[in-house]
Amino acid sequence: MRKFNVTGVCVPSKHYMVDIGNKLKEIVKLVDDGSYFTINRARQYGKTTTLHGLSQVLKFHYTVISISFEGLGEESFSTAEIFCQKFLKQISKALRFTTEAEEYRNAWLDSSIVDFELLSEHITNMCENRKLVLMIDEVDKVSNNKTFLNFLSVLRSKYLASQMDVDFTFHSVILAGVYDVKNIKLKLINEGNHTPTATEGKIYNSPWNIAVDFEVDMSFHPQEISTMLDEYEADHHTGMEITAISEEIYRYTSGYPFLVSKICKYIDEKLDKDWTVRGVQKAVHMLVKEKNTLFDDLSKNLENNKELYDLIYDVLIIGRPRTFSVANPTIELGVRYGYIKQSEQTIMVSNKIFEIIICNYFISKDESINPNQIKGVLQNDIVERGRFNMELCLKKFAQHYGELFTEKNREFLESHGRMLFLTYLKPLLNGRGFYHIESQFTDMRRMDIVVDFGSDQFIIELKLWKGETAQEKAYDQLLGYMNSKHADKGYLLTFDFRKGENKECKAEWIQIGDKQIFDVIV
Repeated sequence: MRKFNVTGVCVPSKHYMVDIGNKLKEIVKLVDDGSYFTINRARQYGKTTTLHGLSQVLKFHYTVISISFEGLGEESFSTAEIFCQKFLKQISKALRFTTEAEEYRNAWLDSSIVDFELLSEHITNMCENRKLVLMIDEVDKVSNNKTFLNFLSVLRSKYLASQMDVDFTFHSVILAGVYDVKNIKLKLINEGNHTPTATEGKIYNSPWNIAVDFEVDMSFHPQEISTMLDEYEADHHTGMEITAISEEIYRYTSGYPFLVSKICKYIDEKLDKDWTVRGVQKAVHMLVKEKNTLFDDLSKNLENNKELYDLIYDVLIIGRPRTFSVANPTIELGVRYGYIKQSEQTIMVSNKIFEIIICNYFISKDESINPNQIKGVLQNDIVERGRFNMELCLKKFAQHYGELFTEKNREFLESHGRMLFLTYLKPLLNGRGFYHIESQFTDMRRMDIVVDFGSDQFIIELKLWKGETAQEKAYDQLLGYMNSKHADKGYLLTFDFRKGENKECKAEWIQIGDKQIFDVIV
């Protein structure tokens, strides 16, 4: 029986898989055109599985040589001679799984190839009158290595010469990794106490500028997720509403392949096959508490890059709009890691699961450095017979917030009051519920939070006081969002930083048509 797979390559005979046929057709067009390109996407985004599927499609028209630089080690790239021999051995091994004859496979092995000039000539001889497609996975392992860049220079020179019909080389070359290799720059570092030569210390651009842009959308859209669930349903007959489940999975993941498969795996193996919208939410709750390499990398990358940390904090927590431009190296880095994406002309976090993970990370950091914390409220105070009392939660927050507020910390609270609420909310939900920020509704004036606890869902809008007219508009905005979520009740938390008699703190229910809003001003 097939399973959902979240490690390594996915194989149709062993695993439930999204039908990526349309994506492969787009990539095949690039190969047919003889293009060289890099499949550069974030970690665990299905690159290896895509290469495998592509090789199965291409093998009927090309000889596909699929190799990987993973596990080769730095020693393999220490000298041109060692690299050339390792490379030729990998090619020969890969050809064992093609229809090429053993004689041709063995001909790739030549111990006399000790430099890149000889390697270039050898490739010419081996590629004559053949259509070979070279795929190299895990190029990130060596993308900042001079030997690797010299190898790319060989491929570039041969590609240009073949376009002028004065050389033979690989019909198409496909590299796969997180980074777009054509943007890699290598800086040669001076070593030792000798006098630097003319080339030492210079920055060398990647020679991969012959590569075309890879613009295939590798995320899974709801219709594509449905193809995987169709296969599962044909085996298990659960009676699930496939369209609704696919859309709910997409709502949390934005189609990030690893996250999609992980949610399905949880439902299938740990949630007694609860293929309902609520089952998806339970799986998300389990997933955001999990420790895995993707989430570990996320926090590590934020920890090691202050500019990226500040950028995402500004967008997600402060609500400060940031214009999207990949010319900005920090934004380009966030996109490369898969943490942010473009929303019209501005930046947003890529998916709701990352929002939860990143918010939890920010909160943990804030708890350790910010002395202004609301303490003394326990989950038992807020949870009654397994139900979360959001009204009481907001009342207690308003009470304790008033105790913290002083003119001295006014500036901090104006920027970070919302973080203070999230820091207060998280331990009350811990273990039994979770929240995410609706980042498409986040700006410096408002933030929408959706809280899931048990079978209940709460919609909370956080705002800064901007006057009576703006407050009335806030009701309309919240009502619109409540309607989109089919909710009868909503919660509005307003931070009012006016001075003196004009400031009014309150916590009361208001009725607007057939909807209720719990209006809290602190």
